Amino acid sequence: MNLNLALTPLISLLAGILILAMPRLLNFIVAIYLIVIGLVGLFGVGGLHMR
Repeated sequence: MNLNLALTPLISLLAGILILAMPRLLNFIVAIYLIVIGLVGLFGVGGLHMR
């Protein structure tokens, strides 16, 4: 769970910079974000052990 909370701001920052640099990426970034959030919601974060 701590991994998810630590990665969220970094992913958001990176996505924001990419959108500013290349506005056409907005559709892809939003689509990927929604897919990832949906998969995490379906399968839970418990399957992501990094230890």
